[in-house]
Amino acid sequence: MLDIRKFSRSEILVSPSILAADFCELGRECDEVVAAGAELLHLDVMDGKLVPNISFGVPVISSLRKRNQALFDVHLMIDRPLFYAPAFAKAGADHITFHYECSDDLDQTVDCIHAQGCTAGMSLKPATPAEALFPYLDKLEMVLVMTVEPGFGGQSFMEDQVLKIAAFRREIARRNLNCHIEVDGGIGEKNVNKVVANGANVLVAGTSVFRHPEGMVKAVKVLHDAKELLDTAL
Repeated sequence: MLDIRKFSRSEILVSPSILAADFCELGRECDEVVAAGAELLHLDVMDGKLVPNISFGVPVISSLRKRNQALFDVHLMIDRPLFYAPAFAKAGADHITFHYECSDDLDQTVDCIHAQGCTAGMSLKPATPAEALFPYLDKLEMVLVMTVEPGFGGQSFMEDQVLKIAAFRREIARRNLNCHIEVDGGIGEKNVNKVVANGANVLVAGTSVFRHPEGMVKAVKVLHDAKELLDTAL
């Protein structure tokens, strides 16, 4: 398994969301975006219960793992992550993020993910305050701030969630923790500088990467180029 802890928090990591890829050409497009410079692949798993949509599950991740060696950043937008985490780890997940709003015990779920050899992250919906995750930060390798309501790709960026990124940055710095801050939802050229300047270093982008008019290489470079703002934020 690949380990997100090997990356510095002072690096920009690009994690393209495959929900924006052409599923008829999924394997090829995932290969292409990694070749374009993306360090991670973001794999959104939805169950239709925690969020109002259904996406894909274990078989898709297992199939992609056979041909792609990027770090698999699996985002479980599901109600019972404790039950399903082992299957996703076996399928090829390197990192597993689940939601604070799920029905399972949060500490047990983090411990289960770690027991599978994966790193663990927690995410929270826009209405949930950053402080809800503070008690768990010392057990997590990453937190994920949603800047849209989770469930569907292609939504507009929610400006007020930038304050949540900054709150995590301050708390992680105060406690000197090695915890990445990921941001997901409407990320692209218009707002990447703002989220990075507030402390996010793992950038999930779907449409702005897979459908960039100048191609994936240009799209990934735009995100990586925000690094000097991260140097100021940290």
